[in-house]
Amino acid sequence: MDSRADPSDEVQGLRLVRAFLLLPPEKRAQVIAFVEDLVRAHTQPEDAREVSPDR
Repeated sequence: MDSRADPSDEVQGLRLVRAFLLLPPEKRAQVIAFVEDLVRAHTQPEDAREVSPDR
């Protein structure tokens, strides 16, 4: 079994990178901020996601 990515996945990734690089700098900054927000939302510890009072 080959551990390399599917060529169609590689092509899609390159298209995304090219589209990102063609954006004007202010739009790139917006994309980066959006992705950073997504990463923060998905990497929060379980305790921080669900705050409940002690019973």
